[in-house]
Amino acid sequence: MKIEDAIHQRKPMFPMQKVFINLIYTYHWHMDRSNSVFKPFGITAQQYNVLRILRGRYPRTATMGEIKTVMLDKNPDLTRMCDRLLQKGWIERAFNAENRREVLVSISDEGILLLDKIEPTFNAWANDGPKLNEEEMLQLSDLLDKLRG
Repeated sequence: MKIEDAIHQRKPMFPMQKVFINLIYTYHWHMDRSNSVFKPFGITAQQYNVLRILRGRYPRTATMGEIKTVMLDKNPDLTRMCDRLLQKGWIERAFNAENRREVLVSISDEGILLLDKIEPTFNAWANDGPKLNEEEMLQLSDLLDKLRG
């Protein structure tokens, strides 16, 4: 469906305006779809992202700053999100012995098990319905990289 039809736009848009509106619309469309994958597991897309980051560093720890640097969504309150992940037993938290203000976070065994449960569902969802072939997906990714400069 063309973006103009999706948002009921009748007046022509400038090309860059159309790109930005389409990116925002597509992002929200994608997030609505992805939330249906995470909801049954009691996790959000942002929490899933944090767990994946920590699993990639496992068994090492990460500071909050290191996590925030590589997060896809830089907006969430990471401390509060990690509090929720800690309450659910999916992460472990410690303080740096040399700098008590620095919080060290690692994924727990339960967090790894959760990711193992989510991944088949996530992969099936991610591979279900892409309207692009592999070459087009790579081209789109390259174009998005180019857009960001």
